[in-house]
Amino acid sequence: MFYKGESCKVKIRKSESEIMEFKKSTSELKEAVIDICAMLNKHGKGELYFGIKNNGEVCGQLTGFATIRDVSRSITENIRPVVYPEIKVIKKGKMDVIKVLFSGMAPLYHAYGRAYIRTADESRLLTPEEQAKILKTKSGSTWETGLSDKKLKDVNQAALKEYIKRAIGAGRLNFKYSSSVAVLKKLGLIKNGKLIKAAEILFCNENSGELKAAVFAGKDKITFLDISQYKGNLFELLQKGVEYIKEHMNWRADLSGQRRIEIPEVPIRAVTEAVVNSLCHRDYENPEANEIAFYKDRIEIYNPGLFPENMKPEDYLKGNEPSRPRNIVMAGILYYSKDIEKWGSGLKRISEDCAQSGVKVEFQQTKTGSKTIFYRELQKVAEKTREKTREKTREKTREKTREKTREKTREKILALLTENPKITALEIAQSAGITIKGVEWNIKKLKDENIITRIGPDKGGYWKVLIK
Repeated sequence: MFYKGESCKVKIRKSESEIMEFKKSTSELKEAVIDICAMLNKHGKGELYFGIKNNGEVCGQLTGFATIRDVSRSITENIRPVVYPEIKVIKKGKMDVIKVLFSGMAPLYHAYGRAYIRTADESRLLTPEEQAKILKTKSGSTWETGLSDKKLKDVNQAALKEYIKRAIGAGRLNFKYSSSVAVLKKLGLIKNGKLIKAAEILFCNENSGELKAAVFAGKDKITFLDISQYKGNLFELLQKGVEYIKEHMNWRADLSGQRRIEIPEVPIRAVTEAVVNSLCHRDYENPEANEIAFYKDRIEIYNPGLFPENMKPEDYLKGNEPSRPRNIVMAGILYYSKDIEKWGSGLKRISEDCAQSGVKVEFQQTKTGSKTIFYRELQKVAEKTREKTREKTREKTREKTREKTREKTREKILALLTENPKITALEIAQSAGITIKGVEWNIKKLKDENIITRIGPDKGGYWKVLIK
């Protein structure tokens, strides 16, 4: 994630260190990527500047959208696991400088296929022995097990209670809700007296999780018909996502039996599984949101998270690969509540459900994430579009008819008031063929529009038509 053009004055230390690196310009971009990798392996964070010489002298850096994009792409495409930096353009005197902030909790990072480590203000290759030692030291240290800034008061207790109720009902938990602290401890979501980040995503309404949903008019993102954005705890996002899909996909009626059965164009269990997978297995260090996108010919569910190293969707469809979830704590929580039926079987179940319903499904991996794509039957989509158009036309016709009826009624009432200013509401209703409430509604509208006015009290007074 990056922010371009932020103009601010900052103080920059005059010398490089194990967590700070200077580059004269983006011509040293490859070296910069290696330095970022080295700092991540040593300290898990750091900062790097383009436009500053090694001795701390500011020389400035030409900036623009293309430059910022190239820096971002070079980092995200050449460091594994993927790192998403924060990039800013800052002012140092009268010159622009590009500031890159980055952090990560993976056990070991590689740049261009090699692992590096920071020593003083230099980056060097790690030996195989050093890599093994780092992996052993950092084993078990992942983003979701890191400590959260959220407090116990930020936990949505209603969501936590509902979760425990469902997990007990699923037969996968055997303890009841006593207090949020006790339950979170038993679930392994508290460490050293603090919430871990998995708890933040699962049960805190304010977190980095986000779901975007949209309906597009064609086969691309040029024109959208509907767009929504949701924030909240993981279970709330799951509910919102499934509801959005149910609302916007096509349904057909099966009338072959004694009762009418509504059948969705894509199996509900398959899309639910896809949304669960998307939220559970995403990379929460990636600032992108989870996405649900309806196109004319397909429904896409995007997860900003890659498959495990050297793994492809096909490997999981065969059903022979062991489960290797990125967020093992969150996967366990979702397993207890049966939102995840069985570890490592999600893609296979989606594929089987779609095959039974005659729906084509595809699993794709992009540079920064993965997609589940359900292909739609264009004929059904077109028919639904035509039906919506017909309904809109019918509604417009009904509205025009109602408008004409209201206009004729107003004309009748004005004629009656002109002919007999002391006429009663009951007499108007009988003459105009409408209800007393209808008379009262029309009289109020006419008064509000200053077309008529009442002279004198309700009893003994009369109506005066101001505009004829």
